[in-house]
Parts: sequence; C-alpha cells; structure tokens
Amino acid sequence: MVFTDDEDDFFEQWWEEEESDDDDLVALMLLLAETKKRSHNKKRRHGSMPSRQVVPRDIHAGNSRIVADYFADPPIYNDRFFRRRFRMSKPLFLRIVQGVEAHDDYFRQRPNAVGLLGATALQKVVGAFRMLAYDVPADSMDEVVRLAESTMIEAFKHFVRAVVDVFGEQYLRPPTVEDTARLLEMNNKRGWPGMLGCIDCMHWRWKNCPTAWKGVYTGHVDGPTMILEAVASEDLWIWHSFFGLP
Repeated sequence: MVFTDDEDDFFEQWWEEEESDDDDLVALMLLLAETKKRSHNKKRRHGSMPSRQVVPRDIHAGNSRIVADYFADPPIYNDRFFRRRFRMSKPLFLRIVQGVEAHDDYFRQRPNAVGLLGATALQKVVGAFRMLAYDVPADSMDEVVRLAESTMIEAFKHFVRAVVDVFGEQYLRPPTVEDTARLLEMNNKRGWPGMLGCIDCMHWRWKNCPTAWKGVYTGHVDGPTMILEAVASEDLWIWHSFFGLP
C-alpha cells in the first residue's frame, strides 16, 4: 500500500479530530514511514539495466588488427585487396579519414569516464566504409572493428555528415561552365564531339515496390528494379547521376 500526500494530510487531520491512544498513533506513523521508504526504493535505479550485457570487445586490439591488416609496413593485405574491399585506393581513404577527424571531434580518440581511451577514427571510418561497400548492417561490424551496433550507427551518421561538410563543396556539385568546356574539348580530341562523358546504368532490385507500380519497374530483369544512371568522364569524375528510373 502506498499513501499519497493527500492521504497523509487526511490521516494527520483524522488523528487531531479523533481520540486515539499513543500506541495506535505510533503504529500508524511507522506504517506510513515504511510504505514511503519502499515506494522510494522501487523508483531508484541501481547500477546497469538488467538486460544490458557488457561485452569485453578489446577495442585497442581491434584497432591494432586493422593497422596490421592494411596500414603496417608491410601489411597483411596489399593494395589490391584494399581497393577491392574499400572500393578506393589507400591514399584516398587516408585523406578522408584525416578530413573527417579534423572536422568532427567525434572521430578523435578520447578517454571515457574511467580514463580508458575509446575507438580511433580509423576504426569508425573503416566500419562506415565496409557498411557502404558491402551493404551490411551495423551489427556485422562488431567482429571487424570491435564496436557495438549502437556505436557503429552513431559513427556512420557522423561520417556521412562530415563527408558532406568537408568534401561537398568540391565534389558534390554540378559541373560549371569551365568544367563543361574542358570535358567537351577533351572528348572532341578523342573523336567524340559534343560528348560530356560515358553513361552507364545499373539495376537495383526494389523489394518493397508497390503492386500497382510493378509493371512499370519490371523489364528484362526478374522482378521490379530501379535504375541508377551515371555519366563519368575519363578521369572517373561522375558529372551526372540519377536514381529511380523505371
């Protein structure tokens, strides 16, 4: 039984109006005190949540393994393996790591509440790139970078924002007049006058396509798909992209 403040006032007023002996008064006050104590203890939280499990991931060993695999001299996996697994060259990857680390304090290695150093920028960026390269969920990165699912999701969001802020002005932009003139001149010398770049398309399966639209988005590929259209120049810059063509 739990007594509210209004009920406490009621009992105090009742004891003032009624004739009761001291033993009854003491017994009632002890009951009120014990009930309030139990109610207060139920609301308090003691330690970690019962369902939360602490996993000794050994974050520092995970970082050391990444360095030994790809960035040591010599690494276990050479540049050919690196390009295949990260879809880019190692110098470009390190440039992105340095850029996002300098832009966002989240990627800088810092001590936690007990003084232990957390994950490095290399671990967080490696996890984000592997998610993008292999299209895998965040919890699959635990064995690779030794980071929990919630941490990896947070790191991925910070990574996307940092890349847009740092590299968006130079790379995430439409071609200027100077860019167009340079590309036309370059392709004109190659025997393709009026050509901006090479176009290519890729089909992406649309699993949750509405039934009413399946006929429009189904072609030579089995099942509904959307098309990613891209135009790239000889130096591999993508100057046009559009996703969603039926």
